Amino acid sequence: MKHIAWVGGCLAALLMSGTALAQSTDGTDSTAGKTAGSLMVRGRLISVTPLNLSSSVTPVGGHVDATSALAPEVDFSYFFTDHIAVEVIAGTTNHTVTATKIPALGGSSLQAGRTWVLPPTITAQYHFFPHEKISPYVGAGLNYTIFYDTEAPGSGSPVYHWRLKDNWGVALQAGVDWNVTGNWYLNVDVKQIFLDTTAKLDTALGRVKAKTSLDPLVAGVGIGYRF
Repeated sequence: MKHIAWVGGCLAALLMSGTALAQSTDGTDSTAGKTAGSLMVRGRLISVTPLNLSSSVTPVGGHVDATSALAPEVDFSYFFTDHIAVEVIAGTTNHTVTATKIPALGGSSLQAGRTWVLPPTITAQYHFFPHEKISPYVGAGLNYTIFYDTEAPGSGSPVYHWRLKDNWGVALQAGVDWNVTGNWYLNVDVKQIFLDTTAKLDTALGRVKAKTSLDPLVAGVGIGYRF
């Protein structure tokens, strides 16, 4: 519950900052405007930070950690009305996964290896002040995370092979579009994805199974063009 409240506070702060900026503008602009039938394409640089708040490793004990990553992302938003849009994203990131603080290993760590993550996400959005230069929005939707090209650490590692289970998750979103000129926009966007997964490792210690709530926080900045 504390985690959900924290995420909600972050998303609310982003929304309120965008709303305050929008309300400080004077009226509308003929070059600014999200309207029914519009398609917005954005390119972002995103930071993906797995929060790793809850996990268990059987039978050796310990905690699961996954590293953060930077990557490009492309998204497409189609407006069914001036206020309502649906967004889909395309992007992939690479992460290292490690089991840490393992009692069976005297509190040391065991690196599982690296994996690529493909997280297709679709959100339904509500855009505030769609005809003004600064337009904040909120969204919610579904995510399906695919883990691929998973690699063990290699020679000298007790991990021979491992894999992660693909799974569904829920996504919450908040962002702000700023129409800087013509059909061009600057964008700031934050998504919180609630994602659980299971890792299975074949190791020198035998079969190890880890369950973890990765719960990645995805923050991005970029530019967009409205068609």
